[in-house]
Amino acid sequence: MKVLVVIPAYNEEKNILKTVNNIMNTKIKGVTLDYVVINDCSRDNTKQVLIDNKINFIDLPFNLGIGGAVQTGYKYAYYNNYDIAIQFDGDGQHQAKYLKKLVEEVEKNNTDIAIGSRFVTNKKPFTMRMLGSRLISLAIKITTLKSIKDPTSGMRAYNKKAISEFVTNPSLTPEPDTLVYMIKKKMKIKEVQ
Repeated sequence: MKVLVVIPAYNEEKNILKTVNNIMNTKIKGVTLDYVVINDCSRDNTKQVLIDNKINFIDLPFNLGIGGAVQTGYKYAYYNNYDIAIQFDGDGQHQAKYLKKLVEEVEKNNTDIAIGSRFVTNKKPFTMRMLGSRLISLAIKITTLKSIKDPTSGMRAYNKKAISEFVTNPSLTPEPDTLVYMIKKKMKIKEVQ
């Protein structure tokens, strides 16, 4: 099984090397784990860090934002025949040890999209920041009847079917409204702690 970790990066010169090393030091039995950094026209030295360390990257000609960067990574996954593509933030906030759980969810349970959730077993805190997340979860529940506890998670795994949706529909972004779209397309979505 071929898995691609898509790492959108904007001004991540201080974090990107650690993030890539974290991913490359992760082993998943039976999985070829690759990565691609999408340098979203960073204004700092991110590109030079990528070059100096021989990191696999795509350099965008101008800033496309998170949506365009992730879309670029999914196109790379699609055209290079990856089985799974995983969005993984370049700022070091995600831990690569959880990649295995996402891959297993997609592979073993025939899940189209596995979300790396902070709130499957842990309660969502009552903060102003989480108020927005709660409102988004409520809106998803009202429109789809599906409960998504962490709709803003930036760590998601997509199978080939879901990757194909991103390639054929360029308006899709890694945002909660895309989850609604995918649910309405009858995709199976599961959250993994």
